[in-house]
Amino acid sequence: MKTFDISLKSINDVKDFVNIVNKYDFDVDLSSGRYIVDAKSIMGIFSLDLSKPIKLETQVDDCGNFIEEIKRFII
Repeated sequence: MKTFDISLKSINDVKDFVNIVNKYDFDVDLSSGRYIVDAKSIMGIFSLDLSKPIKLETQVDDCGNFIEEIKRFII
């Protein structure tokens, strides 16, 4: 399991992020406060407070390509 803080500042950031996450078959969760949503759900992401950093948690340890693709969102 890997954990990062990410920032999604615009609608295009959210769309790009969801497109990247949907390429992978492992689970990725996002949490903000007490809310946890599936990172593959664009509606779920928009339900979070995007003005603050969001905690990303992958359910696998070996996710090197994924990390490279989302590097621009990682804080």
